[in-house]
Order: sequence, then C-alpha cells, then structure tokens
Amino acid sequence: MRCPQTVLLLLGTLSCWHPSSAQGEKYPTATDIRWSSINLKTILDWSPKPTNYTYTVLIRGKYFKDWKKKCIFTTDTTCDVSDLMKDPKDTYDVRIVSEIRSPDGIEESPYAEGPSFTPYEETIIGKPVIRNFTLNKELNTLTVLIRDTPTPYRFSNNTPKTVRDFFPNDFTYTLFYRKASSTGKKQQSSDTNEIVIKTDKGEDYCFYVQASVPSRKVNRMSQNSDELCTSSDAGGRCLLK
Repeated sequence: MRCPQTVLLLLGTLSCWHPSSAQGEKYPTATDIRWSSINLKTILDWSPKPTNYTYTVLIRGKYFKDWKKKCIFTTDTTCDVSDLMKDPKDTYDVRIVSEIRSPDGIEESPYAEGPSFTPYEETIIGKPVIRNFTLNKELNTLTVLIRDTPTPYRFSNNTPKTVRDFFPNDFTYTLFYRKASSTGKKQQSSDTNEIVIKTDKGEDYCFYVQASVPSRKVNRMSQNSDELCTSSDAGGRCLLK
C-alpha cells in the first residue's frame, strides 16, 4: 500500500516523512545533510542527534541502482562512506533513514534525502607535502620531490592509490620559489611529482608547492604546502618520511 507523503524543504534538503511501524510514531528526519571530502575520503554529517531512535545511511550511485547501507542503526550524526564510493566519477545519492530496532523489522521509516555528490568534481585536494629536496651546488639546481597523497582506496596488490592515480592526465604540481634574500617569486609546474629548477650560485631558496586539477571549474587548487628553505650549513637537503 502506498503511504501518504509530505515533502518538506529543510535547509536545502528534501525530506520525506513516512509513518513508522512503532505504534504509529513519527521520528524526526535528518536535516542539514552535508558532504565533506578531502583526497577522496568522504564523510556525511547531519542533524539532529537522535534520542529514542537511530539512523541508517543509504548510498546509491548511477552505476549501481540498489541502495547500499552504511552506519546501520547508528546514534552518531556522521558517517564515513568512502568505501561505497570507489568510482569517483559516479554521482551518488544519499538517504538517511530514521528508525528503531524491532524484532519484527521495519516496513516503513521516515527518511531524508541529501544533495547528490560527485567525488571527481567535488573532493578537495588536500595540502601537499614536500618529501625531499636537494640543492646541488655543482649543477646549480634545486630538485624538489613531492609525496603523492594516498586515498582510502587500494590497488589489487594492496598498495595505496594516490590522488594523482585518480587524475592521471589532469593533475599538476606547481612549485613557487624565491631566493631566501628576496621577495620576488617565480613558479614552475610539472605533471610528475618531481620538479627541478635552475639556481644561482651561492644562493639559498625558499619554496612551497600547490597541487591542482586544471580541468575543474571549482576546487581547482589545493592549499599551499608548508614553506621550506635550503640552508648551505645543512648541506641543502631535507628528507621527510
């Protein structure tokens, strides 16, 4: 039997009320459903904190039509759904169901629908990390190696997939650098995680890195990495593990 529905607009979220099976009670639906995603690690947050009921998160992509459950019967208002979103180019829908545990099961429960989310277009590229740099005084070069940031996903051999693996032809690192004695800044970009620049003899340099996805219209640039400086006294080399 089709149940009556009342469509409520709550903070930009489409919420659908259905009578619950527990003595005809109605449980509040989730509101203010928000996606947050950094380096493809994707979290859902919502309100309010439940009292005499629980939540279950449902995720559905356009490439798999069935709803998949996550954070079943949770009393939290946050849920990591990264493992249900392994194809970042897919667009995902979300429902958050309000329900109670029942030995007879729940036939109908109220739920709220949140906004759709496409990780490939919307995940934020996190702050890059400079792994290694070498100032070569004989060749007058500065070589900077950037660590490719891991994601929650892995290859079949169990090695981590990096952010750059998901953007193989659409990912760039840019090195911003200056002489330590100057404020004048230059830049050089690379499609790899190694950048080499020419240096002036006897000069130390300060620099930082920014990652970008050039094809994007929004969220194209990452935050800046920490700025590092070469030091003639330290031999011009740094290694971060």
